Amino acid sequence: MIVCHCQNITDHDIHAAINWMRASDAQTIVTPGKLYRALGKAADCGGCMPLFLATMRTNTNMEVPMQLRNLRRGTTQETRNERRQESN
Repeated sequence: MIVCHCQNITDHDIHAAINWMRASDAQTIVTPGKLYRALGKAADCGGCMPLFLATMRTNTNMEVPMQLRNLRRGTTQETRNERRQESN
């Protein structure tokens, strides 16, 4: 199935790129931008993005590696005043 008509990207291309990226680096975070670069393409109009993302999500290799989950927990939680200084 063609996912992106502008760049002629199929669902098979997306799955193959995800599988290739995971095989070369199991800890990589797969993003649409990385997939476009891996395919030697660039996003054009963006109309395909919902279908592109839905196709990515169906791939079994899209799961975030266990060792990369929750890495930023606690460090991204702002304080109650979001680090703003008290005004006088």
